[in-house]
Amino acid sequence: MTVKDIFDTMDYGPAPEDASDARAWIEARGGIAGHFIGGTWDAMRADFDTTNPATGERLAGVTKGTEAEVEKAVTAARKAQTKWAKNGKTRARVLYAIARLMQKNARLLAVMETLDTGKPIREARDIDVPLAIRHFYHHAGFAQLMDDEMPDVEPLGVCGQIIPWNFPLLMLAWKIAPALAMGNTVVLKPAEYTPMTAMIFAEICTQAGVPPGVVNIVTGDGETGAALVNANVDKIAFTGSTAVGRLIREQTAGTGKALSLELGGKSPYIVFEDADIDSAVEGLVDAIWFNGGQVCCAGSRLLVQEGIAETFYAKLKAHMDALRMGDPLDKCIDVGAIVDPSQLDRISSMVAQNTAGDTYQCGAPDGCFYPPTLITGLAPSDTLMQEEIFGPVLVATTFRTPAEAVEVANNTRYGLAASVWSENINLALDIAPKLVSGIVWINGTNMMDAAAGFGGVRESGFGREGGWEGLQGYTKPRGKPTPLKTPVTFTSDDGTPADPLDRTAKLYIGGKQARPDGGYSQPVFNKSGQLLGHASIANRKDLRNAAEAMAAAKGWSKTSGHLRAQILYYIGENLSARADEFATRINALTGGRNGKAEVETAIDHLFTWAAWADKHDGAAKGVPIRGVALAMNEPIGSIGVLTDDTRPLMGLIEPLAPALAMGNRLTAVASHPFPLAATDFYQILETSDVPPGVVNILTGAHGDLAPHMAAHANIDAVWSFSTSDVSKVIEARSAVTLKRTWVNNGTHRSWPSATWRAQATEVKTIWIPYGE
Repeated sequence: MTVKDIFDTMDYGPAPEDASDARAWIEARGGIAGHFIGGTWDAMRADFDTTNPATGERLAGVTKGTEAEVEKAVTAARKAQTKWAKNGKTRARVLYAIARLMQKNARLLAVMETLDTGKPIREARDIDVPLAIRHFYHHAGFAQLMDDEMPDVEPLGVCGQIIPWNFPLLMLAWKIAPALAMGNTVVLKPAEYTPMTAMIFAEICTQAGVPPGVVNIVTGDGETGAALVNANVDKIAFTGSTAVGRLIREQTAGTGKALSLELGGKSPYIVFEDADIDSAVEGLVDAIWFNGGQVCCAGSRLLVQEGIAETFYAKLKAHMDALRMGDPLDKCIDVGAIVDPSQLDRISSMVAQNTAGDTYQCGAPDGCFYPPTLITGLAPSDTLMQEEIFGPVLVATTFRTPAEAVEVANNTRYGLAASVWSENINLALDIAPKLVSGIVWINGTNMMDAAAGFGGVRESGFGREGGWEGLQGYTKPRGKPTPLKTPVTFTSDDGTPADPLDRTAKLYIGGKQARPDGGYSQPVFNKSGQLLGHASIANRKDLRNAAEAMAAAKGWSKTSGHLRAQILYYIGENLSARADEFATRINALTGGRNGKAEVETAIDHLFTWAAWADKHDGAAKGVPIRGVALAMNEPIGSIGVLTDDTRPLMGLIEPLAPALAMGNRLTAVASHPFPLAATDFYQILETSDVPPGVVNILTGAHGDLAPHMAAHANIDAVWSFSTSDVSKVIEARSAVTLKRTWVNNGTHRSWPSATWRAQATEVKTIWIPYGE
């Protein structure tokens, strides 16, 4: 093609990137991607191959890490961690050096990323590599500030990190930068398809002066990842599929390992009729065909207002026809290759099995490529509207009203990201808080930065990466927890009642006292063997009723912090008026003399969280765009709590107060040996203007209710401070819905208010660009 032909046709001429330096780099290192352990290259075997997806050619052999090799890497990380954690300012300089060296090697990293993943060089060069570098610069600052701004926390220890194949370098940066900044050491396993940029990064670590053992990289496949999950690490950070995330949640249950999961998504892309249609089409192309649609937060579910649907589809199809597919190393290419033939087969199969709607496809080159695809006319319940395809396939439906848009958008088990397009900023900002997702982009898509949290809810996982909120996943409060002491349950031979009247306490569900479904109760005795009363024994049906009551009380989450504060103050005042009565009850239940102190602590706790109710502020993040990224603290929703058995009243009040203050609804299972203080407390709730369903109190054996609470689809989080051995079953059963859990693993500690606030809220990041 001549220059004249190009000007006549306005076609793009080829602009190939030279990959010879990247190939030479691989050859100079033996053509193998292997382990980097303790600051040196370790096992280097060609157990399997990694290939260039665009051509099918072999790039390198890959070493499959064994259980012994993973353990060797963990041992090296453990040995290095204590010294690495000592000085945040030293860590800052090392992270800064890593960022500078990544900039120096940016071209090599970009080309290698394209060779390994099949993504267009423009995307690797202009997005992935700069953002990865930005994470190390940003977290160098966090390391510098940690000692002064975060004096009450310490690193977790050794972190096992498992990253996916769609953004190998960027995910590496998202995982390693915050971990190192907070004083942890890491063992990272890159994806089996895409290990090459991790090898370059290992050399950069050596050049940057990273101490041996601080960063360890172990290559391999799923078996290697499983070995890392089961190794002696303090945290697992995983990005990948929801199915594997479930397995990891089950495998880590009861081990005490911290866990963060960034999983799949089926993100809605909502276009209102007053949107700038041309801009929305441009944004949608980026949302779904960026990286060939192999993006967890891809805008793969188009919701367009009915009145503009046909116009929007026509413009979108015209844009699709102009997309350029081919050699990812060509700077003129828009859509590259699918990462592996197995992924191509999965995409093809899912689309082929669909019989609903109308399908529109572009052309695609031969090989590991899939054509950009649009499927319109689907119902929200259709398989392709619900299941993550993870490829360049856009599915679409229409809506009529904003309320319907929200309903359809939230009709998914995922909750990672969403885009809202409207020139009416009032409408856009009204919709954003109603969407169940961790990120919302207003008139934009795929905006990300190291300063802003990224992560999801529901089956998109839990935890955040980026920003101050991302650091919480790599730190813990200073100090060591103490082993739990199981309280003594008093019994009696004769059961002489302390009161001749029958005192059988009911359950408290939906603002009313309720008889237990099973019809059974347990006797409660004092230290002298006198019968103090009976407590109902709740079963899973009672738990179901409490969950339904919490769902009906969802309006509580929309109330102002000021209103919630007033109600918490009121609860504290009413408890204060009956303080002597509750102190006597506690002493009778426990056989001790600490009742008065426990009641005073409970009252003070209620007043403290009343104060916090309207003061847990969000933040406007300093992101490098012309606009703002708002970090909004939203309530979790419905929380199930197994209370501390050793403190009859404070065991209930301690989780109740922060949960309510942050806008959550609560179902608490009272102390099993000492339940009557909690059943007395619902009399306080009845006189304190607490809306029905906001607080529900059950009594019974924690071990019986814990598995049902953890698996219940309408309970969004489970906290356990119980002396019963339920931590493992809660974490394991929570894998069904991938809800958040907070368990004690048989220990007790006094948690700071910052931890309570973090556990009681989700951070939603709303990106709002501005300007013409």
